[in-house]
Amino acid sequence: MLKRIFFFVLTNIAVMVMFSIILFILSLFGININPQSMGGLLVFAAIFGFLGSFISLLMSKTLAVRSVGAQIIETPRNETEAWLLQTVQKLAMQWQLTAPQVAIYDSPEPNAFATGARKNASLIAVSTGLMNRMTRDEVEGVLGHEMAHIGNGDMVTMTLMQGVVNTFVIFFAQIVARIAAANVREELAGVVFFIANMALQIVFGLLASIVVMWFSRQREYRADQGAAKYVGAPKMIAALQRLKSAHGAENELPESINALGIAGGKDSLMSTHPSLDNRIARLQGLR
Repeated sequence: MLKRIFFFVLTNIAVMVMFSIILFILSLFGININPQSMGGLLVFAAIFGFLGSFISLLMSKTLAVRSVGAQIIETPRNETEAWLLQTVQKLAMQWQLTAPQVAIYDSPEPNAFATGARKNASLIAVSTGLMNRMTRDEVEGVLGHEMAHIGNGDMVTMTLMQGVVNTFVIFFAQIVARIAAANVREELAGVVFFIANMALQIVFGLLASIVVMWFSRQREYRADQGAAKYVGAPKMIAALQRLKSAHGAENELPESINALGIAGGKDSLMSTHPSLDNRIARLQGLR
C-alpha cells in the first residue's frame, strides 16, 4: 500500500507538470484553458481522466503479450495449434467479426485472456496449462467466453467507464481541495491543496473502483452467457468447474492484466470477477 501511495504521489506530480506543458502548447495556438474555472477544470479532468485509459487500451495487446511472453500463432506448428485457430475462426464468424490473433503463453495455471483496442483487431491468449489440463470441449468453452468479451466490446466499454470515473475523481477532488485550501491561511493554502487533492483522489478513487469492479463482474457474467449461446452452456460450465478444481479460483496473471484472465474471483466489492461458484450457478440457471 505504501509503495502504491508513493507512486501515486509521483504520478500526481507528473500529471500536473504534463498539464502545464499541454496548457503552454495550447496557448501557442491561441487556445487558452483556465483550470481555475469550472469549465477549465472539467476539461483538465477529462483530458487526464481519459488519456491514461485510452493509452492503456491502445497498448493493451502489445503489453499483454510481452507481460506473459506469449507466442502468436502465425503458422500452426502442430494439430493442437491448428485446432485452436480453427475454433477461434469459427467463433469469430458467429460474431461476424474478423478472427482475433491467437497466442499461447507458458504457464502451468489454466487461464486465458482477450485484449485489443478494436473488435476486429483483437487477440486471445491461452496458457499451456489450460491446453494441457482441459478437454477440448472445456477449452472451447473458454474460447467462447473470450470471444464474447471481444464481441461485446468489453475492452472499449471498460476503458470508457474508467475514463469517466477518473474524470469525476479528479474533478471532485480538485473542488473539495480548493474549498479546504480557501479556509486556511494563505501561506498554507498551497500545501493544504496539494495534500488534500492527493488524499481525496485516493479516497474517491477507491470508492469509484467499487463501481468499476461491479461492472467488471457483470461483464464476466455476460461473457459466460455469450459462450453458452455459441458453444453451449454445458461446455462453459465444465470449463469453469475445471478452473475451480485446478487452482481454487486464483488468478496468477501479472497484475497489469489480472482483470483480463478468465480465472479468479472472490465475491468481494473489489473483485474483477465473480466467484466461479456463482458463475456456474448462473449458467446452470440457463439450461
